[in-house]
Amino acid sequence: MAVGDAGLQEEHLDVLTQTGQKTGISKPRGDVHRDGDYHRAVHVWIYAENTQELLLQRRADCKDSWPGFWDISSAGHISTGDSSLITARRELQEELGVILPKDAFEKIFVYLEECVTNDGTFINNEFSDVYLVTTLDPIPLEAFTLQEIEVSAVKYISYKEYRSLLAKEDPEYVPYDVNGKYGQLFDIIERRYTENNVARCLTLQNQLRRYAPVSLDPELTGFSEADKEALALLIKAATIMDEIFHQQVWYSNPDLRAWLKEHMNATDIDKLKWAYYLINKSPWSCLDENEAFLTTADSAIKLLPDATRAVTGWKGLEYKAAFPMLKPPGANFYPPDMDKMEFELWKSSLTDSQKQDATGFFNVIKRHSEFNLDSSIYNKTLDDTEKLVQSTNDLYIVPFSEEYNSFLAKAAKLLHKAGDLSSSPSLKRFLHSRADAFLSNDYYDSDIAWMKLDSKLDVTIGPYETYEDTLFGYKATFEAFIGVRDDKATAQVELFGDNLQVLEQNLPLDNMYKSKDVIAAPIRVINLLYNAGDVKGPQTVAFNLPNDERIVKDHGTSMVMLKNVSEAKFKHILQPIADECITKEQQELVDFDSFFTHTICHECCHGIGPHSIVLPNGEKSTVRLELQELHSALEEAKADIVGLWALRYLIDQDLLPKSLLKSMYVSFLAGCFRSVRFGLEEAHGKGQALQFNWLYEKGAFILHSDEKFSVDFTKVEGAVESLSREILTIQAKGDKEAANLLLQKYCKLTEPLNIALGKLENVQVPVDIVPSFPIANRILE
Repeated sequence: MAVGDAGLQEEHLDVLTQTGQKTGISKPRGDVHRDGDYHRAVHVWIYAENTQELLLQRRADCKDSWPGFWDISSAGHISTGDSSLITARRELQEELGVILPKDAFEKIFVYLEECVTNDGTFINNEFSDVYLVTTLDPIPLEAFTLQEIEVSAVKYISYKEYRSLLAKEDPEYVPYDVNGKYGQLFDIIERRYTENNVARCLTLQNQLRRYAPVSLDPELTGFSEADKEALALLIKAATIMDEIFHQQVWYSNPDLRAWLKEHMNATDIDKLKWAYYLINKSPWSCLDENEAFLTTADSAIKLLPDATRAVTGWKGLEYKAAFPMLKPPGANFYPPDMDKMEFELWKSSLTDSQKQDATGFFNVIKRHSEFNLDSSIYNKTLDDTEKLVQSTNDLYIVPFSEEYNSFLAKAAKLLHKAGDLSSSPSLKRFLHSRADAFLSNDYYDSDIAWMKLDSKLDVTIGPYETYEDTLFGYKATFEAFIGVRDDKATAQVELFGDNLQVLEQNLPLDNMYKSKDVIAAPIRVINLLYNAGDVKGPQTVAFNLPNDERIVKDHGTSMVMLKNVSEAKFKHILQPIADECITKEQQELVDFDSFFTHTICHECCHGIGPHSIVLPNGEKSTVRLELQELHSALEEAKADIVGLWALRYLIDQDLLPKSLLKSMYVSFLAGCFRSVRFGLEEAHGKGQALQFNWLYEKGAFILHSDEKFSVDFTKVEGAVESLSREILTIQAKGDKEAANLLLQKYCKLTEPLNIALGKLENVQVPVDIVPSFPIANRILE
């Protein structure tokens, strides 16, 4: 309840559709239950791990529904203007006197209850976000402070006994259908704490086996002592990008990482957990559609001495730092309970400049209500609170330079020191400007300095890719790549960057959408000696940066090829795939030069085609902003398929040897099976499935009776051109609906793909590599 000028005001609730979407209407709580309107609530269960008990509360006798019955640990409606997680935290504090931070709450599912009680006068059509709080031991009953108008008593009960009572419809307990959707609560606890460790070890071993260990140890020929000192500083700065990235993935991820590292030698399973976590940098497995391989039960134990009323002899509440089983689409860039509709409504209230920040690469979105709740609990400073209450909206923008200041300040110092030591003027300029950008949050000048880098020691460090933000594709993650330039290979690839404008003008796309001022893209070939940050799971073989559309439009892009990574992937993965999946007659056409040349062309083709666009209504926009979460997958597919088209064009112009023609198509076919194994939740895997299925449908790829594949050279050129035109046109129009239809139709594990993937699984061809870096390890040790 809230007290206003007119006295006691009844709580208002948002009215939802039958599918749970907001209607924009809010009504008094009593009217909602009288009329049977759909609305939102939270359920919070407290589970004691060591005793396997759930906490129940006895509802006060004055409650309008189920008075005097035993029920959920804590629950309540989500009032108009409030959010789910804030409500869960507040209800627990108000009803039971338990004060917990957000990382104690694990959202496990959404439950829809549709029931009528009180002789038809109370209709409850309620979508409830169900949260689980995992404590080590039961909280002493005398530690609770009960809200008498809501709760008359609390008790702990074995989760198995409680489930049995509910199944029997015991008259003392609020009923829940434990054989229906609410049974998930008990199923999750059961699975989590009764899993066979031997079976789990085998699963983790099989997951680890998909990655081939590779040592990347390039020579530092020509490096002066000052260069080596600068290198050491840069590697240390790169490790800070790792710290930031772990936080960007999820707010409890750094605690999980520290806990797993601390306990990695405790048992065999702890070693396996840590080894697989190091590859994925989160509890979600990149190669398994982001399925969780860890649970909150594996997570860090945290102690809160002041979470409840003090009890003599009790040190306080110990809980597990929680993370959801489903990977959050917004990562840690947005409030965990924010949906797209809330963001879009808030964005519509902003000025044009604020909208650019809200959808920009280098900011996170937070809640005033969360800060205010934390302020009231943890006594944050008045200055911070005053700063927050300037806006009537709950969401607000925080720049990376503020959000990650403690990390970025250290990284900036290291970059400045490395810049002072560097003998390369261009590297010196980049490092100093990037250090300044870390603290100013303006990356424009340092991105341009990076594009002009001409140094034996090659460095990429900062926030770049947006793959982690699958909610909108707006926010950039921090990463670092440090390598040694291969001067001979770099000279050989100049052809591609120099011909971008010619390729743009000849794209299979209506002329009205083509750019007249594509800028030649410099290409650097390096041998990688260290990477950090957003380099989880499958390793990249190249990248084309920056992603800032302003820079792409005015200055183009620059490409970096990781030659030793490409060589490792070809040797350990692509060649074995070809041996297993390609017909004997075409196997010899799969070679490293074709694979590497297409990789170069892929990165070049990120720099051509639509980026900044004009919508049908005349409004200026970008492909990224219009396609949102679909952009990454479609852009990867575009770069791949247009890369094939571009190679054919350059061969026709006698700029590349005709001997490449057949080998590039067959190498691409083998590469399809390599990338699809990354999973269809990942942008590259999704884009590759689209291409394979399109080309297979057009007859360009053939599956033979012996379950091997080949390329039909009479059909592949037309199929490549038609898909290139389809994707480029969708991008040029900013047509999200068409993008969605295309991806839905073709981004599937079809029968031919399943046949190929099954063959590769049977012979245990690695899916990707996991690199080690001897030079960096020696420096860090």
